[in-house]
Amino acid sequence: MKQFKVLSLTKHLPVSILSLLFLFQPQEVRSQFANGADIGWLSQMEAQGYVFNNDSGVQENCLVILKEHGINALRFRVWVNPTGKYCGKKDVAYMSHRADSLGFRVMLDFHFSDTWADPSHQTKPAAWVGHTVAQLDSDVYHHVYEILDTLKTIGVTPAWVQIGNETNDGMLWEDGRASTHMNNFAAMVLSGYNAVKAVDTTIQVIVHLSDGHNNSMYRRIFDGLKSNGAKWDIVGMSVYPYWTNPPLPWNTDDSLALINMKDMIARYQTKVMVTETGYLYYQAATANSFLVDLIRKTKSIGGLGVFYWEPECYSWQGYNLGAWDPSTKKPTVAMDAFLDTVITSINREEIISHYALNVYPNPFNPTTTIEFTLAEDSHVLLKVYDVLGREVASLINQDLKAGKSHSSIFNASRLTSGIYFCRLETEKSYLVKKLMLLK
Repeated sequence: MKQFKVLSLTKHLPVSILSLLFLFQPQEVRSQFANGADIGWLSQMEAQGYVFNNDSGVQENCLVILKEHGINALRFRVWVNPTGKYCGKKDVAYMSHRADSLGFRVMLDFHFSDTWADPSHQTKPAAWVGHTVAQLDSDVYHHVYEILDTLKTIGVTPAWVQIGNETNDGMLWEDGRASTHMNNFAAMVLSGYNAVKAVDTTIQVIVHLSDGHNNSMYRRIFDGLKSNGAKWDIVGMSVYPYWTNPPLPWNTDDSLALINMKDMIARYQTKVMVTETGYLYYQAATANSFLVDLIRKTKSIGGLGVFYWEPECYSWQGYNLGAWDPSTKKPTVAMDAFLDTVITSINREEIISHYALNVYPNPFNPTTTIEFTLAEDSHVLLKVYDVLGREVASLINQDLKAGKSHSSIFNASRLTSGIYFCRLETEKSYLVKKLMLLK
């Protein structure tokens, strides 16, 4: 029996017509539900030669492919003084201008760090270390204002701005740690809010936490912010079934997130949005079901949007929650969820084999097993490097078959304690794992 998937009519419209329809639609339509994607890695991927194919297998601008799949909003992270050239002011301005030029609404996600900020890491930018709390409030204000003012000079006004990324316990630790200095955290949020509104009062301000299923945490943080005078427009949530602890089925995670959304709306008279979500790229049909359900639930209570975190990623830094097929370089059926397209069945060729790299034990002394699987037959290089990028071991350099597990023993008896990295490189992909040698 021939298998098929339900397709939306818009998926078959020429790109030029899609662009015109989007650019010239009425303002009330352009302010509709945000089908979003965070693509903060895209400029770096493009610089390293990554290409993207549309559903027909034709190479195309990644932003155009996203638009063909119903994406109408893009999110970019902002770091203060990153080590490289990505996610800083110039890169964010460049990518925001690209997005705006194609008719996407833009969200900026301020991390208030020189690198990643998340529930486990809220490290101050190096330039702000040693500053008083009052100085940090001023730092937040001027950093936000400077970035937004820069974008305004090139004609870009973001629709949304996040003050902090996954601030489950505040930001700018230790001064802004919510569990010990809620008043400081609230003041920092207010400084960011005031900076946004000073640039443009129409920009909506988001406070973003992870674990969208965890209502008690959301109440604790937002009760604390409210009682300490902070302001915000939207409660932002991360909803990742993959990262729940303990693990939750995706439909349970969605349902708990819905309960939390309803409570946030009722408790704080605020708007809600899923600013991050994702699912395993090699379980694309399940990812489609999960996303369709999450989007519909978010819409049902007046939520403002759902953003997929880095859907364009394939074979990139070991990230497994993208929505692109590393073999075909095409979007997976997960992306059809943004067209409200439910996958009723899936063709055999759309079932994606995956690359996996595991290390056990880790930490280790002095040996550990590095185990991996391949999505397809390939020549394989497996090497270990130190933190300075120097090769310390070459374990495999040969042709290997897909469909079974491969492994190699890494003996570090001659090395000193510390951090190392193993890199699995195939003809189409590479994965990296951190190793910890403890002697």
